[in-house]
Amino acid sequence: MSIILRLDRVMADRKISLNDLSDKVGVSNVNLSKLKTGKVSAVRFSTLNAICKALSCQPGDLLEFIDDDKEI
Repeated sequence: MSIILRLDRVMADRKISLNDLSDKVGVSNVNLSKLKTGKVSAVRFSTLNAICKALSCQPGDLLEFIDDDKEI
């Protein structure tokens, strides 16, 4: 099973840059970039809350579950 981060998609939909989101959320560009590219293994709820507030979205808009074990 995999959790896929869709921050890049939501940012593109909202037409917001990494720098602008960083300013609004109070998280460094480096950490947001790691979230955007999916190169993290954990996300703090406070960070997720701040991102959702800044992007006017729900956590489900940013996270997607893919069942790797499911047979096609």
